[in-house]
Amino acid sequence: MLTPADRERYSRHLVLREIGVAGQERLKAARVLVIGAGGLGSPSTLYLAASGVGTIGVIDCDVVDMSNLQRQVIYDTASVGTPKATAAKDRLLALNPQIELIAHEVEMRANNVLQLFADYDLVLDGTDRFGTRYLANDACVILRKPLVSAAIHRFEGQAMTYVPDRGPCYRCLFPSPPGEGLVPNCAEAGVLGVLPGVMGTIQATEAIKLIVGAGEPLIGRLLTYDALAMRFDEFTFKRRADCAVCGDHPTITAPQDAPQLCTAEALASVRTLTPAELSSLLKERGTAASIVDVREPREFAASHLAGATNIPVGELPARMGSLPKGLVVFVCRSGARSLTAAALASRAGVEDIAHLEGGLLAWARDVDTGFEVAPV
Repeated sequence: MLTPADRERYSRHLVLREIGVAGQERLKAARVLVIGAGGLGSPSTLYLAASGVGTIGVIDCDVVDMSNLQRQVIYDTASVGTPKATAAKDRLLALNPQIELIAHEVEMRANNVLQLFADYDLVLDGTDRFGTRYLANDACVILRKPLVSAAIHRFEGQAMTYVPDRGPCYRCLFPSPPGEGLVPNCAEAGVLGVLPGVMGTIQATEAIKLIVGAGEPLIGRLLTYDALAMRFDEFTFKRRADCAVCGDHPTITAPQDAPQLCTAEALASVRTLTPAELSSLLKERGTAASIVDVREPREFAASHLAGATNIPVGELPARMGSLPKGLVVFVCRSGARSLTAAALASRAGVEDIAHLEGGLLAWARDVDTGFEVAPV
């Protein structure tokens, strides 16, 4: 039942025939889980909270970084360094203290995803990791829960909605994920700050429509948005009978973590160098060590180690033959992309490789305090 305070707060909803009192009561009773309190999760959770969704869960194990503030509008400068899930919870309760917020400060994996999803009616996926995106899709299909998925890249976004028995799932459109590290994320490729605001509000819109039973959801439709051209397009797709998770004979019947490139086998021949060790190595006479910087060209152009060669990690599989002879030391901003590069090289048979632990941020901290690492 709506209280007098509810009726005042949601009065603009109540006059909409498609929502009204009954729809607002459904929103109040709804339980929505949002994966990722980042660029997409910021606007989607803000609008879900403002709209009166009774219970909102947020999954995120990261902390707020200064670079997040360009697009993750749920945070402010004082939030830097605090856990995202907790900071998001505080902000949303400040916006609407009449709802319940649950902060899940965990990494979503195959061994906990079913438990995390179990108590929610609807899931919004705002992650920037392919493995997590597929894991969310598979868990929703298995648990028969609706899923609103969105993704962003540079100036482009896409969104789709899955509802059990009513249309295809994410795997029907994209059967398998690319290797992690082969498609640049927002940190590597950049993203227009307002883009996740557009796509995140679309996710919230889809969620509200599903809860109140109004309108036509993005079922079997991939909505795409090009911010530079200011154009929306739509592509229809159908359920695949051979889909691995929602098909006639599914082969995925339980959640599975995505295969990792950086397995113990792939990294068995990789040396991990601290900044001090790399500095000493480069000072040795006759050392045949070569630095391969796997950041994007824009980052490399802004600052890089002397003598380094730039091969972005996304181009590495096609450019293995151009790697220098002798010891190759992969470097990047924080160490994540260089570790992926080392795994790729190891799997390709390159034997003498190393990886800079902590990346150029650690180099600037421990070796060369005057070195400025390009922002992402």
